[in-house]
Amino acid sequence: MKNYLSLKAAKSQSCKVFKSQKLANYKSIFYFLFSIFYSLFSIAQEQDSTKVNQLDNVLVSAVRVTTKTPVSFSNLDKKDIKTRNLGQDIPILMNYLPSVVTTSDAGNGMGYTGIRVRGSDATRVNITINGIPYNDAESQGTFWVNMPDFASSVESLQLQRGVGTSTNGSGAFGASLNMLTDNYATKANGEISSSYGSFNSNKNTVKFSTGLLNDHFELAGRLSTIKSDGYVDRASSDLKSYFLQGTYVGKTTLIKALVFGGTEKTYQSWNGIDAVTLKENRRFNSAGMFTDEKGKNRFYDNETDNYNQDHYQLHWNESFTDKWSTNLAFHYTKGKGYYENYKEDAGMGDYGLTPVGTVTTTDLIRQKWLDNDFYGTTFSLKYKDEKLDVILGEGWNKYEGSHFGKVIWARYASQSELGDHYYNDFSTKVDGNIFLKVNYQLFKKLSLYGDLQYRTVQYKANSMETGLVDDSFSFLNPKAGLNFEINQKNTLYFSYAKANREPNRTDYEGGNVRPEKLNDFELGWRFNSDYFQLNTNFYYMGYKDQLVLTGELNDVGSPLRANSGDSYRAGIEIDATLKLSEKWFLQPNVTLSQNKNKDFYFTRDGVLQNLGETNIAFSPNIIAGNRLTFMPVKSLQLSLLSKFVGEQFMGNIDSELSKLDSYFVNDFNASFEFKTNKVFKSIMISALVNNIFNLKYESNGFFYTFDDDYSNPPAVKTMEGVGYYPQAGTNFLVGLTLKF
Repeated sequence: MKNYLSLKAAKSQSCKVFKSQKLANYKSIFYFLFSIFYSLFSIAQEQDSTKVNQLDNVLVSAVRVTTKTPVSFSNLDKKDIKTRNLGQDIPILMNYLPSVVTTSDAGNGMGYTGIRVRGSDATRVNITINGIPYNDAESQGTFWVNMPDFASSVESLQLQRGVGTSTNGSGAFGASLNMLTDNYATKANGEISSSYGSFNSNKNTVKFSTGLLNDHFELAGRLSTIKSDGYVDRASSDLKSYFLQGTYVGKTTLIKALVFGGTEKTYQSWNGIDAVTLKENRRFNSAGMFTDEKGKNRFYDNETDNYNQDHYQLHWNESFTDKWSTNLAFHYTKGKGYYENYKEDAGMGDYGLTPVGTVTTTDLIRQKWLDNDFYGTTFSLKYKDEKLDVILGEGWNKYEGSHFGKVIWARYASQSELGDHYYNDFSTKVDGNIFLKVNYQLFKKLSLYGDLQYRTVQYKANSMETGLVDDSFSFLNPKAGLNFEINQKNTLYFSYAKANREPNRTDYEGGNVRPEKLNDFELGWRFNSDYFQLNTNFYYMGYKDQLVLTGELNDVGSPLRANSGDSYRAGIEIDATLKLSEKWFLQPNVTLSQNKNKDFYFTRDGVLQNLGETNIAFSPNIIAGNRLTFMPVKSLQLSLLSKFVGEQFMGNIDSELSKLDSYFVNDFNASFEFKTNKVFKSIMISALVNNIFNLKYESNGFFYTFDDDYSNPPAVKTMEGVGYYPQAGTNFLVGLTLKF
């Protein structure tokens, strides 16, 4: 959920003055960016070389890796995604990658979705779009619901597991995901796609490209709408998005300007359900429930999350020679929205209302707002020859977030006026980093990798929950590794990476929070032949003060974390691609791991106890996936996709009550694409049947570790404080894509 939570502060008047100044500053920024774009375009027209940069070698070259880098990673490109791109979010499309676990609040992969890698939650997965940070600066989370159907504008993505290589934005403590948006097209084209499925789910997308006009200019865009009622009751989504890019291609220059964004209205479904309700009514949603004055249970019809986010990016890529190239980018993101809910018997004093006689509580409807701006720049300089590959990169970003709350209706309104704020908070975060990456071919078969990053963070916030925060951090993150090519088919690698990471906004609510540190060791073997590819990777991630999920949620459904002292994650990842014949392909993967807190302390029955070694919350020891594909003819593809996730604890005290059962889910995907010589270049029909065996399972939940012995609860105890997020049974999506 979005980190809308803020608290009362006496900054209302100063914020108004600041906002007027801020608006003028943003206008200046836009004029400045426009003048830069115009100047770069003029320079580009004068270029004289014969080499044309490709976007996938430029926009993400500073943060991506290859098989010569000693890092564990997976790639997905547009063709891997297209047969299943029927409206579900990017995390769901990545579900079958190694070490990945996904979940959906609505239960059907639309609306709010989440991803964990090696047991690390989404706040610890670094996300970039064309090298620009996407994680929310304060919460460090990634809200895919703000970018509906973004998969339709993704050319490729790379998931690096572990610390990976240096990147822009928050540190990667479980993985980093970098996405490259659509490449330019040399010829004009268009695309119309629609899909429909269970729970009244539908997606409609229109794309176009002018192709290269005068061999230099391209304009391309996309409009999308996604709607779904959701598997969970009233967990509806109404999502709209757009994507527009202009590209100039010179002989040594590529300039790309992008504007993309989305708006979402999602009925809240982050409350989960208890064990009794799970058995009686899996689809029940308590969000918005209240008792009216006649004693009747009702549901507020606008218990919704509403948010709009717009992104602006400008990239200039220049190839000076065959060995030297640069990338300079500017970006700006504007986000604004609120969640609205009905509060029953709310304390009037909590909302700035004066009691009316003896009446001190009232039913009311509140909105909690977030109005934020995020802007900055990135730069990289690359040198590459036969033996040496060097990248110098830097990034500077600033976040400014205003948090405030409104009461839009109250049964006893007291002295309130329309538009009053019952709290006003403001926060800023400045993040800067510089890194140097070197890959040097020491000998014919042995290469050395080195990577050094220096990162600074300054975070200021004011609220009753976080207190007055004014924290600064300076992190030095070294990385090094060796890559040994035994022969043309076999490669061994080893790497070490050190990472540091600052707390997020909700971490400060717990008080006395500390930054976390990580030492990551990776040892891998890659085998590559015409019919068989195998990647095997051993990892050990040793943490100091790891901010692990406690299992608890705050009052807007955001997971809470706490420092756990010493802890580790260790395991083996194996993934393979096997060509059984010209028509049959097998792509299995498995992760076996141990994820432990060392000497974990917990207050039980009023006494602080050392529980010794315990399992880290939401970290299953087994994660496995498989894709079996049959292509009877070139245009027809049939795939069975399987995912197994072992049992996991939702807390850190190994309570049996906190266990999520293991689950094994299978999906079936079919697509048929045929070329035509008429109006359309191709027509593709696709279908996706999720959970074909109708398994009842839960992929997420919560657990409140009260001051009690929950490992051996007496018979009179209930499972209050334990909740689950049920996922949909058998459901389907079918789609039609017309390309012209």
